Amino acid sequence: MAAVVVIGLLSADAVAASPDRPELFGTREVQNRNLKPFPKWTGVLSRHEDDSFYAQEPCDAAGFEACAIQDWEAFLKTIEDLDITAQLDAINRQMNEADYINDLANWGIKDYWETPLQFFMRDGDCEDYAIAKYMSLRALGRPVDDMRIVVLQDQNLDVAHAVLVYYLDGVGYVLDNQIKQVIPQDKVHHYKPFYSVNETAWWLHRG
Repeated sequence: MAAVVVIGLLSADAVAASPDRPELFGTREVQNRNLKPFPKWTGVLSRHEDDSFYAQEPCDAAGFEACAIQDWEAFLKTIEDLDITAQLDAINRQMNEADYINDLANWGIKDYWETPLQFFMRDGDCEDYAIAKYMSLRALGRPVDDMRIVVLQDQNLDVAHAVLVYYLDGVGYVLDNQIKQVIPQDKVHHYKPFYSVNETAWWLHRG
């Protein structure tokens, strides 16, 4: 994942973080509903909607995109009746089975955000695991306001990283390709978030 550029200027639309969401990894948060600074993320959202076309196509030797989407939908079908904690665990484990590959090797550029379909077909790096987990929960009908993709610094490895955080009963749970279990965010002490984002807003993290 390419080095993160922290956005320091907030528009007049910025507001304080919601009190029913714990601030991530001990930081202070400022929310902003303008997603224009995040074209990679909004591009994923647009391309993912286009990929839904493949769900209606036959899964055969000439339609491997359709097979990937339908295999994903079949997996989600197996967990749709589970409670949310079991769904989080199943999705984290399933997506973490993909091989890690950096964007330069995979796409020939330093930072590319994949749709789930691209992730299923080509594997991916940290934000691609997080996106696939986000979209899996979204497909199961879980509210997008309960989750965020978090771009952060792994202070142990001194590298940029990304995870998914899901809020449940006032606790933020981390779904991480580097950690097998889904764990509360207050149990993770080596992450320093730069920003987090979902479909309705983004948050700048300070401190």
